[in-house]
Amino acid sequence: MTMHGAPQPPRSCLDRGTRSPINDTEVNAMRAAAWHRHGVAAIPVEDIIDPWLRQAITNEANRRWGRRNGENHHGR
Repeated sequence: MTMHGAPQPPRSCLDRGTRSPINDTEVNAMRAAAWHRHGVAAIPVEDIIDPWLRQAITNEANRRWGRRNGENHHGR
């Protein structure tokens, strides 16, 4: 219980119970903002239709940051 006029507790993204899950519209808005403000394109690999381009992007991400957990290694 808080007193009337008392300051609100600090908000944090780690506080799981205060916000509903982000929906696809909000995620796409964040991706657009990242592109326009920082030149960063956040595209899910599964959304890339061209197999050559998808593999090239996957290879570069693996080179920079390592393989994803649960990534399909195609028998390797």
